[in-house]
Amino acid sequence: MIDLIAFDADDTLWGNENYFYQTQNEYAQILSDYGCKEAVLERLHSTEIKNLKLYGYGVKSYTLSMIEAALSLSFREIPGELIAKILALGAKMLTEPVQPMNQVQDVLEKLSHNHDLITITKGDLLDQNRKMKKSGLEKYFSDVIVVSEKNDEAYQQIIDRKKIQPENFLMVGNSMKSDILPVLNIGGYGAYVPYQYTWDHEQLAEPVQHDKLFELKDMKEILDLKFFN
Repeated sequence: MIDLIAFDADDTLWGNENYFYQTQNEYAQILSDYGCKEAVLERLHSTEIKNLKLYGYGVKSYTLSMIEAALSLSFREIPGELIAKILALGAKMLTEPVQPMNQVQDVLEKLSHNHDLITITKGDLLDQNRKMKKSGLEKYFSDVIVVSEKNDEAYQQIIDRKKIQPENFLMVGNSMKSDILPVLNIGGYGAYVPYQYTWDHEQLAEPVQHDKLFELKDMKEILDLKFFN
C-alpha cells in the first residue's frame, strides 16, 4: 500500500528545462564576439557544475554562473551593457509562465482523494514556491519540500519525518538520477515519467533496472499502477 506520493516539480508538474535551452541560445548570441556557440555553452556548463556546491540549483545560481562564464570568456573585459543583458535573461526566466503539463491536474485530482501528496524539488526556495502558486496546483499538496540535493539521505529524512516506511512511498519524476534512483536505494518505489528535455547533469551513464521501478510514457499512466487499482 502506498501512503505517501511525492512529485518532482520542474519538468514533471510543469515545463522548465525548455526555458533554460531558450536562454542558452540567447546567451550564446550575446557572447558571440567571444566564441562560437559550442565554446560559449561549454564554458557556461562547466562553470555551472563547478558552482553547484557553492550556489545550489535554480535560476539565480544559473545567472551568477552566466556572468562568471562571460567574465572568463572575455578575460574580464566584457562591457557593462552585456552584463546587463545577461542579468535580464535571468530576470526573464524568473517571470516566465508556469503551465501544468498535460494530464497533471487530472492525475493529481484523482490521487488526492485517497492519498497524501507532496512535492520534493531542488532549487531556490522563493522561486519554487512562486512557481507552485502560479501553477494553480498548490491545493493538491500537503507539503512542498525544497531540498539542496536529492540523494538517499534527503529522501530518508523526509520519509522519517513523515513517519512513512520506504515500501509505502512512491516518488514520481523525470530524472532517473535525482528523483528515482535514490528512492529505489532506500527501498521505495519510483515512477519515471520522461520529459522532452533533460539537463546533462541529470543523465545516467547506464540504464536502471529494478523491481520497484515503473517506467511510464506519460503522467496519466500513474493511475494504471497496481497500487491504484
